[in-house]
Amino acid sequence: MSVQLANALAIEENKLLACVHCGLCLEACPTYVHTGDENDSPRGRIYLMRAVEERRLELSSLSFTRHIDRCLGCRACESACPSGVQYGQLLEAARADIAGGGRREGLTGRMSHFILRHLWLHPSRLRLAFAAARLTREAGVPGLLLKTKLARFISPRLEFALALLDSSSAAKLNRNRARVKASDKNPTSRNRTTTPPAVRNGDDLNLAGEKRHAALFTGCVMEGLFARVNRATERVLAANNCPVDTPRGQVCCGALHAHAGDLDGARQLARRNIDTFADNTAPIITNAGGCGAMLASYSHLLAHDEQYAARAEAFSERIRDVSQQLGATRVRAGAEIESARTTYDASCHLLHGQRANEAPLEMLRAVAGLEFAPLTDSDVCCGGAGVYNLLEPEMSSRVLGEKLAHIKETGAEILATGNPGCHMQIGAGARLAGLRLRVCHPVELLDESYCRAGFYDEARDA
Repeated sequence: MSVQLANALAIEENKLLACVHCGLCLEACPTYVHTGDENDSPRGRIYLMRAVEERRLELSSLSFTRHIDRCLGCRACESACPSGVQYGQLLEAARADIAGGGRREGLTGRMSHFILRHLWLHPSRLRLAFAAARLTREAGVPGLLLKTKLARFISPRLEFALALLDSSSAAKLNRNRARVKASDKNPTSRNRTTTPPAVRNGDDLNLAGEKRHAALFTGCVMEGLFARVNRATERVLAANNCPVDTPRGQVCCGALHAHAGDLDGARQLARRNIDTFADNTAPIITNAGGCGAMLASYSHLLAHDEQYAARAEAFSERIRDVSQQLGATRVRAGAEIESARTTYDASCHLLHGQRANEAPLEMLRAVAGLEFAPLTDSDVCCGGAGVYNLLEPEMSSRVLGEKLAHIKETGAEILATGNPGCHMQIGAGARLAGLRLRVCHPVELLDESYCRAGFYDEARDA
């Protein structure tokens, strides 16, 4: 019996046994909806986990691994479950058990494991890799290869990977933000201590109270490909009387490792982040749903680490999404911006992991005159799920296709979402489908609104 899986089942045994097969999770599960296979449902996978634990099913059996691999890990089932089964923790333990057995299906899976181990765990190597990715993106290489259809001829997976990188570009997003400096796109150093931008005085209630200092978790993908969102987050929080510091030495949150079953790698990163943010007790702000949910789960990840368990618990309690931090008081309203119809797609881990439901929408409501169009099934996964779109392209494409159809129904030209994986997944899908759509973070729209309102000092250090 697996040590990882047995530990997870022991920790969550009561909740696991509380699963009464009521079926409320079925319609919340994208893979079950698309396959109709009970084994592709949360309760079906839990049954398979129990079968492995009780040695009624071999760990290496395709009857087990195939259905565990096919799970998106969106955690929508947790929101639907009346018994509070922590399915996400069980899924990660099951995948750790599979990875520990040495089974990694296909070349893509083996490459993913190698990259997570030999690149993601080494910050200097990772920064170099992201610098190369930015250079490739800004040189227009992905767009050129996509236009010529050469990538599709070589491999559909390569085509989609290039579309993912291409969709992270800010070229189409900041056309109305002339005062935002180029340093937003090309950070010179990661994990630096930043000085919040100067903010003009105003009569908003948020500026009347005591300043609420916070620390910003920059993230690896966010700082590597979406540095503009981190800078916008700093400006928007400062404009709402919450200046932030960015501690040096922070590393990847470990979400990709945990989702892939590399819990040891995730724990290494977790300990380093806990040490990095140990100097104060201020809230830790995230702007990526996947990162926030992972950071909030450190208490579970390190629950059996005698040295870090208590510190991890305290760390997890400090995690706030930028929308939640702004929502603690009334979000300062900005000016009207020149924008098209806008819709919002909820990040699964922001919604189901951090329970941020209304807070992101409150950010959008603070943008004066924004034409908002509700998105059908905005709480359903887009199919990105970390690197799932590359490991399970067929299922990912089916889930994404339904999402794009709903987006098209809204008539929106702008889609806001609070996670880089969702941003790139939807952006890439729209790009390849010929759908005219700009994807951005809600804080970017609010930042643009604040620029228009003149909240920022002209001489600020971006």
